[in-house]
Amino acid sequence: MAAREAGGLSLHVGKPGLIRGRRWPTHVAIWFSMAIILFPLAYAALVATQTNAEVFSFKLTPGSGLSKHFDQVWNDRNLGRLMWNSLVQAALITGAKTILSLLAGLAFVYFKFRGKWLVFFFVLITLMMPTEVMILALFRIVSDLGWKDSMAGLVVPFAASATGAFLFRQHFANLPRDLSEASQIDGASPFQFLFKILIPLSWNVIGALAVIQFVFVWNMYLWPVLIVSDQDKQVVQVGLQGLQTLDTGLTFGPLMLAALIVSVPPAIVFIALQKPFMSGFALGSDK
Repeated sequence: MAAREAGGLSLHVGKPGLIRGRRWPTHVAIWFSMAIILFPLAYAALVATQTNAEVFSFKLTPGSGLSKHFDQVWNDRNLGRLMWNSLVQAALITGAKTILSLLAGLAFVYFKFRGKWLVFFFVLITLMMPTEVMILALFRIVSDLGWKDSMAGLVVPFAASATGAFLFRQHFANLPRDLSEASQIDGASPFQFLFKILIPLSWNVIGALAVIQFVFVWNMYLWPVLIVSDQDKQVVQVGLQGLQTLDTGLTFGPLMLAALIVSVPPAIVFIALQKPFMSGFALGSDK
């Protein structure tokens, strides 16, 4: 160790090589963890290229069935159409939940009305109610409205989010109160205050909520199974379940290939919104 004098203080500077040498167990642990996490994905990519015979022979090289599997998945089972249906559903629900959550957070923090805390209490109560508890009631309502086999039936019951309302309420409550008072002095309307001040300060929270809701809707299975019977209007997760059997029995290659293709859109959304997603959670943990 080398010592340097600076302003009466003795600074001990270690050798860079020695410091790096002490970190090798950490690097080994990180690489080992990454290998464990990526192994299922790599094996799925391998199986996607193999026929059933090659899978059962435990072949560790790419197989000969990739083109056939892609034709079965994309053309025979119309995976592209199913992914489009899921993309539209996820985009509409994510957009609706984000907009309604912003408005709910604005109302709960900056508006005064009777029963505000009672309404907020009921919003919190809905956080404790899983979708499965309300599924029969939702199914009856949607059926009575004639929304079966329609995008409205897939989207409208999930257009609001208690989680989003709570998230924006907490975020707005931690912003300086001077912002609201200054906007009122300047004569700004509530919507001007929302669009010009609150939204620019909330992109991290919006990004975090959008990623969570998009992935949640993309993976939705139970509700589409109940409400959609027309296969041309079905979503991709239900279509994946149908890929378990092709021809005469269980086929692993097409199922793995479809699973890899289906995982691309949420991965793109996460990568695109990764920075606001992580910043939004960091902001929430600081509060």
